[in-house]
Amino acid sequence: MFRALSVHNFRLYLSANLVSLTGTWMQRIGQDWLVLQLSDGSGTALGVVTALQFAPTLLLSFYGGLLADRYDKRRMLVGTQTVLGVLALALAVLVATGGIALWHVFALALALGAVSAIDTPARQSFVSEMVGPAHLGNAVSLNSTVFNGARLVGPALAGGLIAASGGDTAPAFFLNAGSFAATIAALVLMRSDELQRSAPVAKARGQLRAALTYTREHPDLQLAMVLAFVVGTFGFNSQITVALMAREVFGLGAGAFGLLSTAFAVGSLTGALLSTRREARPLQRFLVVAAGSFGALTAVSGTMPTEWAYALLLVPCGAAGLLFSVACNSFVQLGVEPQLRGRILALYFMCFMGGTPVGAPLVGWVSEHLGARWGLVSSGLVVVVAAVVVGAVLSRGRHVRLEAHVAPPSLRLHVDPLPGTAPTAPPLVPPPVPPSVPPSAAPAVEEVQGEAPGSAVTSRP
Repeated sequence: MFRALSVHNFRLYLSANLVSLTGTWMQRIGQDWLVLQLSDGSGTALGVVTALQFAPTLLLSFYGGLLADRYDKRRMLVGTQTVLGVLALALAVLVATGGIALWHVFALALALGAVSAIDTPARQSFVSEMVGPAHLGNAVSLNSTVFNGARLVGPALAGGLIAASGGDTAPAFFLNAGSFAATIAALVLMRSDELQRSAPVAKARGQLRAALTYTREHPDLQLAMVLAFVVGTFGFNSQITVALMAREVFGLGAGAFGLLSTAFAVGSLTGALLSTRREARPLQRFLVVAAGSFGALTAVSGTMPTEWAYALLLVPCGAAGLLFSVACNSFVQLGVEPQLRGRILALYFMCFMGGTPVGAPLVGWVSEHLGARWGLVSSGLVVVVAAVVVGAVLSRGRHVRLEAHVAPPSLRLHVDPLPGTAPTAPPLVPPPVPPSVPPSAAPAVEEVQGEAPGSAVTSRP
């Protein structure tokens, strides 16, 4: 489960990331609570600040991915993490001095989103340079585990701190500003000679277009990105829905809001830990089932009669969401060329987070005008419908059979033809696993060879 921790640089990065992400989650809770305080509980305002924080993803992530492919990722991350820390400090000072206004929160959320849009592709693709392809799947899962461990601790700390401070959110923001120092220190102290850097991409025309062409030629990447877009746009709005359910439906305060967020994080952490057991590239049908399960649980959670029942259902809801998220991330990372990884991951995160500027205000508007319960139910149903449609397209009229062979190690993928048609080519037989691949990495190599993104897997029309 923890194979990637054998890499020194990754251990250093992961421990620092836990500190920094805990602070980030404290700021998210504090920011949401601050917006509700400044806007008299407006769900629309909460949706707007979330949209502003994610809107730059659509405009800047692709460019950020290109920068990650061209330049040293570690140096990029030192710069972006420094700027993020300064922005967090500015918000803390404004709140502490009593000069904060709602437009300040909006402006700083937009600035945070702009820097994060550059930071995210570099940070995600940097994981592969720390651990290499053999441990990449496990590293992605462990990274998500730490993210959700912080999600478990951060909201509870923020809620308790805000409650103990009489509703003052400034202490949470100050702690977040200081937490960025941990990541910066870890990046500076890494052993440069142990990084497995991919060859930098020289400047040339058409590099962004090349990534789009690559994705267009790989249908399985398109499937992952479509599901990521729908789930990210309509399903992953817990920062809005949990806050509104806590305040408007159950009449709870900041402390209880933090505990509800913690319940969701417990489920997310469980899902991330379960994901660390996976060694092979996830199957496409797993993405469909995980997305559909998450949507169904989200819809049902909106009907819970009490805060305790709601908190209880948030646990499996969070687990399903993270099983999908980690699987989708691994699916994309394990299926792209290293020289394109930054740009393809940027495109993936554009799909995953780029729809939030539309989805967050929409969910906020529905919650404000029809009730917080309908915000949850409607968003969950949209995800379920999308999973059903994608699953139907994936399995339409075909029977897929996968055979595993021990000697030599290989997978044979059969896609049976439609009735009444003649076969046009034999099924793809992946080559044996090279002897240089460690035994522990063999299943991942087999899976990638058996279901490579957009590979010429022979389907018979």
